[in-house]
Amino acid sequence: MPGAGTDSSKDWAAGPGPVVVLVGPQLGENIGAAARAMANFGLSRLRLVKPRQRWPNDKARMMAAGADRILDDAVLFDSLTAALADCSFVLATTARAHDQAKRVVGAAAAAREIAPRIDAGETVAIVFGRERNGLENDEVALADRIVTLPVNPAFASLNLAQAVVIVAYEWFKLKSGDLLPFSMPQKSPPAPKQQLLAFFASLERELEQVEFFRPPDKRETMQINLRNIFTRMQPTQQDIQTLHGVIMAIAQGRKGPARGGVLDGEEAAMLRALLAEHGGGRVPNERGPVRGLARLLRRNPTDAERALWQALTNDRRLAGRGFKRQTPIGQHICDFVSFPLRLVIEVVPPDESAAAAKARADKYAWLKERNYKILELPTRAIETEMAETLERIVRATGGD
Repeated sequence: MPGAGTDSSKDWAAGPGPVVVLVGPQLGENIGAAARAMANFGLSRLRLVKPRQRWPNDKARMMAAGADRILDDAVLFDSLTAALADCSFVLATTARAHDQAKRVVGAAAAAREIAPRIDAGETVAIVFGRERNGLENDEVALADRIVTLPVNPAFASLNLAQAVVIVAYEWFKLKSGDLLPFSMPQKSPPAPKQQLLAFFASLERELEQVEFFRPPDKRETMQINLRNIFTRMQPTQQDIQTLHGVIMAIAQGRKGPARGGVLDGEEAAMLRALLAEHGGGRVPNERGPVRGLARLLRRNPTDAERALWQALTNDRRLAGRGFKRQTPIGQHICDFVSFPLRLVIEVVPPDESAAAAKARADKYAWLKERNYKILELPTRAIETEMAETLERIVRATGGD
């Protein structure tokens, strides 16, 4: 999609439109901004009457932000009468009453008066005055209609480009049938009642498990209120599927995606024991399998690993120590490691098999050869003596 809402492949103007006449504009920037407003709403013909600054104007081109062709085709005139000579219908925009017997209309009504004349091939002009004091009485006298806007009477003066954009918007809205250029894509059809009722049943079943419906005599009212919340949303089929997944993830706790894995604590411990007995599942000279295994273990922590990691990350004494969880060092995966401290923390399960103990000893020897310090923490100590466990970690890091 082209940037910033522009598309050079589409028509520049929606069709014939009124001429915009700027009388005595003081600043090139305002002319450029007015040209940009015209381009936004399909107007292309610009006439300038005695601009105060030199023309062409670089600042006008900068403010036009791509509407250069309007500035390139702009026509200069020495007087307003000359600029309006070929026009059969003229509207003068002003925020002040000029005490002239002319019909006063708003921007929308002006667009309705302009449209049939443009369709008939007439040249219609909308005249905008100077930034400082607008149009003079004799200039308003040249108009067939006066256009004004419902603004704050205590501060009625609009910036020149603001006035142009409001009038141009009403014109374009009328000509385009007030259609918006795009709408929300309908990627999923509305959810049928059967799907909604199934979702409600699932939601209420899980809420019942946590005793949400209390007191019992309010249960029916609470259920109706809950159902009305989702019904007012007018959800799509995809919405309901997503909401159902959210409810299930919350309800399943650590088994769900919110806890990052699919194994419970006991199953995660069994996985580690199996890997330990088979050399950590390593493939010689292959880095990829080690990284993949580390991710698997990190997503499925044991109860002890989860508790220790939570306590470790919440302890201010260990903040900034650079600890990581289930991270490869070479071909070995360590439970916790701080590379800045070159400290490895290993959680030792109870009743470790001889094969697992040998694999652990081989890993320790490899780590010590590379100047890593090793702190062993028994699973039982983590589960029953967390405060003392954290003290041991702090001492191992050299903290107080």
